[in-house]
Parts: sequence; structure tokens; C-alpha cells
Amino acid sequence: MVEETFLDDNFLRQLMSVGEVDLLVGIPSHNNAKTIGQTVTTIEESFQQNFVRDRVVIVNVDGGSRDGTSDVVLNTPSPKSSNSRGLSSLRTLHRITTRYANQPSRGTAFRAILAAADLLRAKACAVISPEISNFSAAWVKSLLQPAYRENFDFVAPLYSRHKNDGLL
Repeated sequence: MVEETFLDDNFLRQLMSVGEVDLLVGIPSHNNAKTIGQTVTTIEESFQQNFVRDRVVIVNVDGGSRDGTSDVVLNTPSPKSSNSRGLSSLRTLHRITTRYANQPSRGTAFRAILAAADLLRAKACAVISPEISNFSAAWVKSLLQPAYRENFDFVAPLYSRHKNDGLL
């Protein structure tokens, strides 16, 4: 009897080629080609500004997009660092992407991202939606730094909103 796994062989090969990392940012996606490029750029800007020498990976887990979302993740140009003065950092940065079968499901995407973080022995993991349009490099830092540098177990964002927004 063949054992079924939710991580396909290609994804496992990509994870093995990355090796152990310090930070992992997962992006669950489904037909987000229009917004995911900016998401990747902002995450990498945060890595350049705040985690200069750390081993980092961006993992895109896609729910069967038909708009080239995974290609955008892999082909988005890395942002130019304004303070590097022509020197490249010692940091290792990877981007990997995988698709999961069946219907798009945030639960399946989260499971794959957390399994990747476990397999890569990531010291901190954040999950960021490509649908968020107004987040910054500082926001990524505020999610990762407490878990990575201060040994917090869990960090959640705090959203400011009007007292009547979101009521049932």
C-alpha cells in the first residue's frame, strides 16, 4: 500500500535544496498574480533591512491558480538595497513554490507552510496573505522579530478599526 502525503516529491526536493533556514514566510495563494509580486517584494525588503545575515525562504503554496501566480512569485525581481553600496550580503534567500491538489483550501496551504517550516527547522515562521495591499517591510519585521529574536511562541497582528466595524 502506498502512503499518501500532502507534500509532493517536487516540493520536498525544493525544501531539501534550501536546507536549514532561520526565517520562513509562507504565502498561501489562489489566483493572486496581480498582487503577489508586491507581496514578495515587500517581504524581501524586510529581509534586506532587518534580517541581513539570516537564512530566509519564501514559500508559496498555491491552490491551483490559473493566472500564473506561481510564476510571478519565482520571477519577481529582487528589490535593490539602498544601503548595500554594491556589496552583497551574506544572507541566503530562496523562493520556492508548490501547488496542492483538490479544492483551494487555506487549511491545506497552512498545513504545507507549517510542515515546510518544521522540515527546514525555521526558527520563526510568518504567514502573509497576498490580498493585503497596504503592509510594509516594518510589518513583516513586527511579525517575525518577536518569535525569532525574543523567543515568543506566537505573534498575531493587531488591526485598528472603528468600534462598529466587523460587528455581527
